[in-house]
Amino acid sequence: MITFLICLTLLVAAYFCYGAYLDHVCQINGKAEVPSKSHYDGVDYIPLPRWRTFLIQLLNIAGVGPIFGAIMGACYGPVAFLWITFGGIFLGAMHDYVSAVISLRHGGLSIPEIIGIYLGDKTKFVLRVFSIVVLVLVGAVFIRTPANLLDGMFESIGLWWWIGLIIAYYFVATLLPIDKLIGKIYPIFGAALIFMALGLLGVILLGDYTVPELTEIRNQHFDAESLPLIPTLCITIACGAISGFHATQSPLMARCVNNEKECRSVFYGAMITESVIALIWAAIGMAFFGGVEALQEALAAHGNDAGWAVNLIANTTLGVAGGLLALLGVVAAPITSGDTAFRSARLIIADIFHIDQKSIVKRLAVSAVLFAVGISLLFVNFDVLWRYFAWSNQTLSVFVLWTITVYLYKKGGQVYWLSLIPALFMTYICSSYVFVSEKEFIGMENRTLAYILGGVATLVIAFLASLKCRRDDKSKA
Repeated sequence: MITFLICLTLLVAAYFCYGAYLDHVCQINGKAEVPSKSHYDGVDYIPLPRWRTFLIQLLNIAGVGPIFGAIMGACYGPVAFLWITFGGIFLGAMHDYVSAVISLRHGGLSIPEIIGIYLGDKTKFVLRVFSIVVLVLVGAVFIRTPANLLDGMFESIGLWWWIGLIIAYYFVATLLPIDKLIGKIYPIFGAALIFMALGLLGVILLGDYTVPELTEIRNQHFDAESLPLIPTLCITIACGAISGFHATQSPLMARCVNNEKECRSVFYGAMITESVIALIWAAIGMAFFGGVEALQEALAAHGNDAGWAVNLIANTTLGVAGGLLALLGVVAAPITSGDTAFRSARLIIADIFHIDQKSIVKRLAVSAVLFAVGISLLFVNFDVLWRYFAWSNQTLSVFVLWTITVYLYKKGGQVYWLSLIPALFMTYICSSYVFVSEKEFIGMENRTLAYILGGVATLVIAFLASLKCRRDDKSKA
């Protein structure tokens, strides 16, 4: 329990300390013009109250990530607490906050266009394609995940009927102005996600449960040989620590904030909140089943279905209210991330081809293509989709972290170290995963060589980033 409480305290304190420091680093100006006013279009650029943008941002970035990912990450033991806490503070929240500020200061541009400004046109072209692929993958995954859950709860209706209903909702939510549907229902679901986490926190603190302590940095997973802490834990727990998907969502709310001073609460605050939710779910996952080993045995007996564990935990510990909150948390949360994934993809395409989104006909034309691709992915093996989404998601964060590093480097001083270290770390995580992972990629038997190759790839990418900065410096001279 002590480890859990220390990590929880650090996360909350980070918002007031490190978050305030990032305000200083980014030179937040409350008098600066914001895109919601300078680019107002009544569709995507609309000023919304801070509390609304915060809750919408939380739902956009959360999905089932800080719940399902935390449950699966808990199988590695209390060491997961460290990754959620320090990853959330120094990687994830910084990543979300600074990328949002950069977007805000470039008129709410989508992340591939931002990356192009700081990492060059070739990288922009790659990230345009890569971001759209990741977002459509997210959309497809978050059609299938809630549909499967609903089908399990209401078997008489049928899986494909649920899929059809979710797709219909996605289509409407993607097309409508952001204040008409998303702006009205997301805050309700966001509040439900927070209340469920707070209820479970009360269960942990007041109930007859024991949260395992971190006494050593050790991988407690049954299959520790195939799933090493580095890099696998950092891929398993993405939302809650750091997620590249978040950077595709931040421009949505960067187009809706009223003032630069809202950025810390909306972006850094939403990510810290997500980390707190992930920390609570990781803790209750270990405590509810009676330890890490018992958690793994229970999951293995139910096909490693995190959704089963979430429903059992919520219904057992929180009763009827828990069941309702679980329904909102594990069904509504992925749906609300799925629709904004398609919405973000629409905006990225609109930014690429300079398509005015005031016209519903133009929005419809772009959305139809995206949904056609997303629906076709439903016929691909779900496990394959999920595995590649997890790695692609973290790889996107690598590009965003390097973009932030170049941005801070150009601001002058030594503040670029704030993102350089996270950029190097996540580059190594994603590079080494290619050589370590047996299911998705190469899966080399010689682990030492795999880690060395991951390090070499990291050095090459770091060299290319430094080369870009030097070229920019020369062009200014």
